[in-house]
Amino acid sequence: MKNIVIIAHDVKKPEMVQFLNDRKDWIFGVNLIATGRTAEYVESQGIKVQHLSPGKSGGYTEITELIKKKEVNIVIFLRDPLIKQGHHEDIQKLLEACNMYNIPLATNYASAELMILGHIKKEDYERRRSMDK
Repeated sequence: MKNIVIIAHDVKKPEMVQFLNDRKDWIFGVNLIATGRTAEYVESQGIKVQHLSPGKSGGYTEITELIKKKEVNIVIFLRDPLIKQGHHEDIQKLLEACNMYNIPLATNYASAELMILGHIKKEDYERRRSMDK
């Protein structure tokens, strides 16, 4: 697990920081990539992250391109289901790219936790399997 994209709508940004802080051991050595405002918020809380453009200014499109280049392992997008944004089409394309390129996508805390645990378990299994050969 090398690159995890993190995105959080405004009301979900504190939840994203809590999630990352509670799982520092799980994501040690992972490159976190985030859209502009999520990156700024997460970094203001002491977590290192690679900055992309704000979502509405092309950040969602940048992430979609990273997905197409197979440079993303997991996307965690804590969304506020009550808001509809003008750049909703960009968000939809990002979600579709995750499906097309088989990139795990979590849109809530519980699924993000299970995804990361599953990825860690898979890497451990593959490492042990390669040692047995």
